[in-house]
Amino acid sequence: MANKKPAAGISRPTSRFEDEAAAEGAFRIAGIDEAGRGPLAGPVVAAAVVLPSYDLIPDLNDSKLLTAAQREDLFRRIEAKASAIGIALADVNEINEINIYQATRSAMSQAVSQISPLPDYLLIDGNIKLDLNLRQRSIVKGDKLSFSVAAAGIMAKVTRDRIMLELHEEFPEYGFDRHKGYGTLEHRQAILRYGPSPVHRRSFKGVRDELGPLFSGPV
Repeated sequence: MANKKPAAGISRPTSRFEDEAAAEGAFRIAGIDEAGRGPLAGPVVAAAVVLPSYDLIPDLNDSKLLTAAQREDLFRRIEAKASAIGIALADVNEINEINIYQATRSAMSQAVSQISPLPDYLLIDGNIKLDLNLRQRSIVKGDKLSFSVAAAGIMAKVTRDRIMLELHEEFPEYGFDRHKGYGTLEHRQAILRYGPSPVHRRSFKGVRDELGPLFSGPV
């Protein structure tokens, strides 16, 4: 799974981890990443992406380093070239019930389960390990290091951003179209003014803090 080296001074994901997995005998290697662990509202979305070992996608990078337009363009290109894609989410109720870490693991496992046949090796962003009987490797900052993980991050991020735009139509007073649920000053002030919506993560300290003694919802 060879790929061109990035220009001098520019760090981009490579196929190093995919190549190492292939050297261990893996054939269907899936990158796993999430979007939306930190926001105060909305779901956490996870994606699993299996890329072919040829015809890698130029300009693939950590989704956080790309503009919205670049992510949308890469989303379409990944859809066209990937061997398989799985996308799943954990909604705010699940996040509040089992905590964001476990909800993220749940969404990641669901995303993997959508791929058929299943991958035989998982490259997972961060320090997360999944309760799946599959070979897997956790990679800190994997979306900056692995092509497959970067692709999964883009699929998850674009999907979640689209969901947040839909939620903005339902709850326009919070400005989800601008901050996507993250804890900006604008967002925190809106929570204080209007109270939490049904899609706010009431288990999150950032939501409770803005409400103070006015907060009486379940945690």
